[in-house]
Amino acid sequence: MNYIRGLQSPVRFLAAIAVLTLAAVGSSAAAGTPATSNDPNTPDGGKYAIGLWGDLPYSTATSDVQVTTGVPNLIADMNSQKLAFSAHDGDLKAGSVRLCDDSLYAEGLAFLNALKAPAVFTPGDNDWTDCDRPANGGFSSLGRLSKERQVFFSTPYANGQTQLFQEVQSAPLCLGEVNGVRIQEACVENRRWTYKGVTYATINIQGSCNNLCDTAPDPAEYVARNAADIAWLKETFAQAKANGSAAVMLITQADPGWDLTDATRTSPRDPKTLAEADALPDGFKDFLVALRDEVIAFRKPVAYVHGDSHYFRVDKPFLNAQGQRLENFTHVETFGDNPANGNNDVHWVKVFVDVNSREVFSYQVQVVPANRTAVPAP
Repeated sequence: MNYIRGLQSPVRFLAAIAVLTLAAVGSSAAAGTPATSNDPNTPDGGKYAIGLWGDLPYSTATSDVQVTTGVPNLIADMNSQKLAFSAHDGDLKAGSVRLCDDSLYAEGLAFLNALKAPAVFTPGDNDWTDCDRPANGGFSSLGRLSKERQVFFSTPYANGQTQLFQEVQSAPLCLGEVNGVRIQEACVENRRWTYKGVTYATINIQGSCNNLCDTAPDPAEYVARNAADIAWLKETFAQAKANGSAAVMLITQADPGWDLTDATRTSPRDPKTLAEADALPDGFKDFLVALRDEVIAFRKPVAYVHGDSHYFRVDKPFLNAQGQRLENFTHVETFGDNPANGNNDVHWVKVFVDVNSREVFSYQVQVVPANRTAVPAP
């Protein structure tokens, strides 16, 4: 999303890294401990909790509060609770002003690795598609995506202090760029894992029209990645069916728009045809059509998690072609916002997972006490 972030000084960057290093030292006993995919017939009955967050940290030209205190407070809050894993659904910075240089990715990786539990991540448009904006340094957006693949996705394990093995989309279906030269490379950011009877997947779907609009649209990049994303989606549901999974959770960055109700946060969309109802290029319709088919065929609960529009909500906006609501589909938007309003809006969503329950997923807001500003914690 197009929000402003101030340049972060090297001193502030190093200070943030120091805070996270200290947090990591205090929990080093967890480092390297494997978190494996397990059968639901476990002593806890297949019940566990995960954490969702994203579009963080954001800052303004005058405040780095989310970098220096907000996210460290959130990480400490997550680390104080027993989570199977967490997932950051993209955007390591606001859309403009801060450079997309290598320090951005080093900072993001340090945040993820300060988490005790496995830390899943999927890229956001502010991390790469928007990096070609002059205010972000005028980088090649494709080159920045290849850099993220190197930094965050160089192994088949999630980040964080505890290992979580993930299946990787290893076929060279996507475009990348190395030293200014375009290449075919694997979409290694697309990941999948099954944990205690539930199948999870990350899919690289981006704001800014999924790389079809903004400063330097890249239709060739979009076409390759979109085809890979749809293939990964279909394979995920096929695997969930084969495994007898109780539910599927998909984690992406972009808010593609679901209906005609609110154009202030994302593009309006005809809920029956899934066609975008504005003048912008539609980088989402083909994926949404494929998603709808899979949700209907799967029949069991499906959760779709994203950030991008900075408005926390859990609802059921997905309709079939006849206008009937897809009862087994739940849409989850995580917290994330520009702190220009004076708030340190850094919070997360706790998801309780119970494979023996009807809906499998239930959601609880986690307002970080140390990040409350308008109403101090009691």
